[in-house]
Amino acid sequence: MVCCAIITGILAAIFWVFRSIIPGKSSPLEWQLTDTRESNDRTIPPPHAKPTRFTPRARLASFGYAFSGLNRVVRTEHNAWLHLAAALVVVGAGIALKVSLNDWTWLVIAIGWVWTAEILNTAVEQVCDAVSPEFNPMIGAAKDIAAGAVLVSAIGAMLIGALRFAPYLAAKTDLMDIPLSWCGG
Repeated sequence: MVCCAIITGILAAIFWVFRSIIPGKSSPLEWQLTDTRESNDRTIPPPHAKPTRFTPRARLASFGYAFSGLNRVVRTEHNAWLHLAAALVVVGAGIALKVSLNDWTWLVIAIGWVWTAEILNTAVEQVCDAVSPEFNPMIGAAKDIAAGAVLVSAIGAMLIGALRFAPYLAAKTDLMDIPLSWCGG
């Protein structure tokens, strides 16, 4: 995990250096941002604009936007329905097996991890579809990679669930001969 953070930091620094050296546009989407600003469209503030002030009403509105986004994911993404069903099964099993607070912590992290990946995958798909509605192999690759991130997180969550529930299931059924210390119990 630390290695990934270090490598990401190094790559970001290299990108930043080359971005400042190479003249011209730094992003393939920069033309869209420039065109939007030149058309006096207010969706993107000019670079010299002052940041907006903090207001309770604006913060409440931001929560409304966030809940609207969650609502959209749950309504439109079939995989989100599967994640919701899996989360409900995990919560039900946790309640039925009376898991410890430590185990609940891991289960909540796993559920949140999968939901975060699914929501970010949906956001990537939406942006990709807006940028390139027609087929583009690079856009397809980006969407596949984002979907792969959801798959990796779901597999990790299943492993966490298996490790957390194993001692409780072993104690209930006596069918499994797993040492409880191996599973954290």
